[in-house]
Amino acid sequence: MIARGLRPLLLLALLLLAPAGAARAIEVTPVEMRPPVPDLAFVDMAGNPAKLSDFRGKIVVLNIWATWCQPCREEMPTLDNLQAIFAEEPVIVLALSVDRGGPERVRAFLEEIGVARLHVYRDPKMAATRRLRVPGLPATLLIDRQGREAARHLGIAEWDSDEVQAAIRGLLTEGAN
Repeated sequence: MIARGLRPLLLLALLLLAPAGAARAIEVTPVEMRPPVPDLAFVDMAGNPAKLSDFRGKIVVLNIWATWCQPCREEMPTLDNLQAIFAEEPVIVLALSVDRGGPERVRAFLEEIGVARLHVYRDPKMAATRRLRVPGLPATLLIDRQGREAARHLGIAEWDSDEVQAAIRGLLTEGAN
């Protein structure tokens, strides 16, 4: 039996060591079972305050990441592509950096990997990871138009895949009823 205090570290190690192809399927939770997502507070790249509720009415792909996270670096271009795919839809790919450094470090990282279409915000105190009980990075939530958690994925994924696009289109259809 693993000591209770070591479980989060073991989970984090498994997430970081998992190969890119090991990402499991995105499973959307039925509407009646979706928990509300806390109204997270963060800042934009200019330091202006923002909240998750500012995006209510849109599908939010909330990706929590850091510049020092290698799996984050690998999946970031697919998130950028996903934003391009849904550019004309009420879908926001919100990249929430938990780096403690200033916005310059985040900008340099995104420039280095050629990512330019994401909606980038910062949470240098890592409050989102605690409020959402995220054990490691990257972590991504699909949030429906009403601010409820429709899906959660820990670890790397191909966010521009047909499967993810279908899940988002399904969420968009829900909002059209």
